[in-house]
Amino acid sequence: MKLKKNYFKNFVLDVDGVLTTGQFLYNQYGKKYKIFSVDDKDALLLLKKYIKISFITSDIKGFKISKKRVEDMGFKLKYISSDKRYSWMKKNFDLKNTIFMGDGLYDFKLFKNVGMSICPKNSVSIIKKYANYETKNKGGERSVTEACIFILKKVFKINIESLI
Repeated sequence: MKLKKNYFKNFVLDVDGVLTTGQFLYNQYGKKYKIFSVDDKDALLLLKKYIKISFITSDIKGFKISKKRVEDMGFKLKYISSDKRYSWMKKNFDLKNTIFMGDGLYDFKLFKNVGMSICPKNSVSIIKKYANYETKNKGGERSVTEACIFILKKVFKINIESLI
């Protein structure tokens, strides 16, 4: 894939299975916890100087948990139901100038239409088939950090060591 510097304007990430492990921890009252990675905030803050970063989720019951983590990192979270994900993205972003990171079945159509698609190692197999880049790490285990480093190096031609 031959990339032009500054071609991509947006980096949109799904939360569950990408920023998290995709696991939901329940007790008798419902969903209580999600597991997030440790270094993703630092990598995202380095990357946000070069590209607009947005987060989406289709997990309404765990929305408050995800919103808290995303806001703690300095970003905003938007709830979009899985079946509306593609149409919402198409309406709000120029897909060809967008990098999307997802892991699930409803990401398939986006992976076929965005400028670049990235998925964690433990994504659904059909998603992996259409990803431009598959991280070596699983969702919630520094896959977002790895994706940020990949984007900085391959898209923006920036040596990560020069930023830290």
